[in-house]
Amino acid sequence: MDMRTFETEYRRLLQEGNDRGNPQSFNSDSCENCSQCMFCSDCRDCHGCNYATSSVGCTDCTHISGCTQCHQSSQLQDSIRCVKSNYLVRCVDCADCTYCFGCVGLVRKEFHILNEPYDRKTYFKLVKELTEEMG
Repeated sequence: MDMRTFETEYRRLLQEGNDRGNPQSFNSDSCENCSQCMFCSDCRDCHGCNYATSSVGCTDCTHISGCTQCHQSSQLQDSIRCVKSNYLVRCVDCADCTYCFGCVGLVRKEFHILNEPYDRKTYFKLVKELTEEMG
């Protein structure tokens, strides 16, 4: 390959831009610009996620749905910018949290609803009532 061939091909690639493919992903459906993801659907700009649906900009997450910019987390639903957390629903900016519902800005907390702490039994009772009422 000579310099002219290189430059021609390089310019062609630059004009094409990113094809918004899903490199190194497996069984991902309707995803765009995701990499190293498996069994995902309707996601965009995610990396290293598994079993994610309708999520954007998440990395190293598993079993998430409707999340945005969450990282290293699992079992999240409709959460935004949560990190290293598990079993969150409708939470925003939480870190190292477990079993939180509708919380904002918590760090290293568990069994919280709307940033208020509950014992384990009460937490699951209230969450069940809330999810039934919310449909």
